[in-house]
Amino acid sequence: MSGWRALTIPEGLAGERIDSGLGRLFGLSRTKAAELAASGRVLVDGAAVGKSDRMRSGAIIEVDFTEVDPPAPPPLEPVAGLRVVFDDDEFIVVDKPVGVAAHPSPGWTGPTVIGGLAGAGYRIATSGAAERQGIVHRLDVGTTGLMVVAKSEAAYSHLKDQFRDRTVDKMYHALAQGQLDPSSGTIDAPIDRHPTHDYRWAVMSGGKDSVTHYDTLGTFRAASLLEIKLETGRTHQIRVHLSALRHPCVGDLMYGADPVLAERLKLKRQWLHAARLTITHPASGERVTFESPYPEDLATALEIVAGES
Repeated sequence: MSGWRALTIPEGLAGERIDSGLGRLFGLSRTKAAELAASGRVLVDGAAVGKSDRMRSGAIIEVDFTEVDPPAPPPLEPVAGLRVVFDDDEFIVVDKPVGVAAHPSPGWTGPTVIGGLAGAGYRIATSGAAERQGIVHRLDVGTTGLMVVAKSEAAYSHLKDQFRDRTVDKMYHALAQGQLDPSSGTIDAPIDRHPTHDYRWAVMSGGKDSVTHYDTLGTFRAASLLEIKLETGRTHQIRVHLSALRHPCVGDLMYGADPVLAERLKLKRQWLHAARLTITHPASGERVTFESPYPEDLATALEIVAGES
């Protein structure tokens, strides 16, 4: 598509250089993005900007693609391994595999839950931002397990209220390095963006209220299997809280996990799985629970670590 295209700059790109941010928003090379800016074909809130100017969260960025076609969006097609657990007129519950994002976002070119459902012929709610319609909560790309997506507009509002009011029961299993002391407890520590590392979060004074409850299900020589319930739902919350305790999720190299242990357990991502989800059905008012078994890579890692013990 040629001509002008406009997008709202997401919070995650705030402070990035224009040439770098354009690359992540539209899939352009940094050189091409710099050329567009130098020729006056990039506007932020109506004013021309240079390649080294900075992105501002919430501002409208406009780019003239008259002579440059941005990459077409990825085709809507079914996603391998994306399993439908439940489906009715109100919502759909999926078991998300590793390597799949909840919805499209700047810089992500891989498969998404939204794209996979659309490609498989499922109709979802149109409420929410254009790129995340029907999404009421998210899982990290590297985290597997249960996600609920609204199909009706009424269900979208009802489910959003449940997550906001913390009436959803979200239960995860995590394999954490070492043995936690105490074996059960609550982590109540605010979370905010990491001050120096892009894409990372950290326990920060002044951050958003974040509460994680955990119980130890099994202890092994190198790790502990935890059952975790979230009271809040911050980005990377479990990973950040366990890392702050110096017991990161096994395989979570972003948050300080031991790469040697991860390799020994054949893990290429964090051992973290959304195993059970309980919500109130938007139409019937009944509490409904869904469960997900461990995927193959997590089951194999757990088998190895248990065998070593």
